[in-house]
Amino acid sequence: MKKKLDLLLLMSPLLLPGLHIQAQEKHNLVFIMADQWRGNAIGCLEKEPVKTPCLDKLASEGVNFTNAISSYPVSSPARAMLMTGMYPHKNKVIGNCNSENAPYGVELPQNARCWSDVLKDNDYQTGYIGKWHLDSPYKPYVNTYNNQGTIAWNEWCPKERRHGFDYWTAYGTYDYHLKPMYWDTDAPRDSFYYVNQWGPEYEADKAIEYLNNYINPRKPFALVVSMNPPHTGYELVPDKYKEIYKELDIETLCAKRPDIPAKGTKMGDYFRNNIRNYYACMTGVDENVGRIINELKRLNLFENTIVVFTSDHGICMGAHGQAGKDIFYEESMRIPMIISWPQKIKPKVDYITMMAFADLYPTLLSLMGLGKQIPKEVQTFDLSSVLLTGKENNEIVQPYYYIQPSSTSSGYRGIRSSTYTFVVHATEGKIDDIIIFNRESDPYEMNNIASRQPILVSQFKKQLKIWLKKTDDPFFNYL
Repeated sequence: MKKKLDLLLLMSPLLLPGLHIQAQEKHNLVFIMADQWRGNAIGCLEKEPVKTPCLDKLASEGVNFTNAISSYPVSSPARAMLMTGMYPHKNKVIGNCNSENAPYGVELPQNARCWSDVLKDNDYQTGYIGKWHLDSPYKPYVNTYNNQGTIAWNEWCPKERRHGFDYWTAYGTYDYHLKPMYWDTDAPRDSFYYVNQWGPEYEADKAIEYLNNYINPRKPFALVVSMNPPHTGYELVPDKYKEIYKELDIETLCAKRPDIPAKGTKMGDYFRNNIRNYYACMTGVDENVGRIINELKRLNLFENTIVVFTSDHGICMGAHGQAGKDIFYEESMRIPMIISWPQKIKPKVDYITMMAFADLYPTLLSLMGLGKQIPKEVQTFDLSSVLLTGKENNEIVQPYYYIQPSSTSSGYRGIRSSTYTFVVHATEGKIDDIIIFNRESDPYEMNNIASRQPILVSQFKKQLKIWLKKTDDPFFNYL
């Protein structure tokens, strides 16, 4: 019975019905996301030795989804799925937005109807602060450090491509966290500025400024704060946060993790050299998230504001011999997901419901009374009923993607069920690898059981093919 449940969702409609709030009600939204924050790295979960007192408090005031995932754990594709509610082949963002991928059309389409467009059309005040990463760079490239190599990354977003956001203090992708750069709302492409302040601290300052000076109290607002840390470089974090982890016993930590390579190996040393600073970045982000939430409370806005904290994806950081995130392991796919709304949602820990980053599009619009305005093109799952009723959904199965923009017939597709992670890899349209992990018996995903489970492989391949065909993904032709 359990295996049947694991596969059920792929046979069901794409957009699950939510319990829609009355359309005439207007509710605020503060959406805070970090970049590359692993799902287990929240202090209250007691899974990793990281200190996050402010997020622990927020988790106690809302719903903490401990089984949340990123279906495409790469920044631009994840963010495009969030903004459009469509999977990569439908939203066109099949890889990271950079100059190498620009010839393949990898950037958020201007004509996409994002959830922010829906809010703007419903008289919301809208603001965006921080990392955007949804526009491809074109020559002449903006003169920043990461646009001077073989591949340009950093790009300005003009007003007509901001999808309803009126207030704008953002950048494309810029990882020098101790001296970040920004474009303000009316700034032309060449008029960016640098700040001698750690990025999350400055962005929290701007969020507090927005709440105090830029909103009309008679109208609802939606504010996104997109903090870049704990993205690399991890070392670019104020010393006060580094001091907290100075005495962390890394070898004891590694001893509990069979997926961390041995000391003296490239990836084993990569983990050991970076994990303290990674946690330091998280504690710093946590403090600044707390500042924003405290300001909401001070302004008596917290009760009627939906507050979200999440991340676009996690990071392996050496686990499984992988430095990055564009892979199917739990360290990469699992993300934090905390949603608070004291006026309507009862606090709890949801250990079961597998909400994806991209599901926030229909879920939030439904919570905000705009469920009937969700565009028909939206493919992701409306899980508002889970939040409003407190009833967990144990039938959710989520897809996994990794696509090569230069060769879309190559890459990964997969399924993450309640028990299994199933992944297939193709090279130029030919399946050349199949992976299955049983995460209950093998939580660190050390043993690929695909060769020993032909029936299970056949079941998952069938269900994956149905999913891909339903979502107009040409990869279904290769299965």
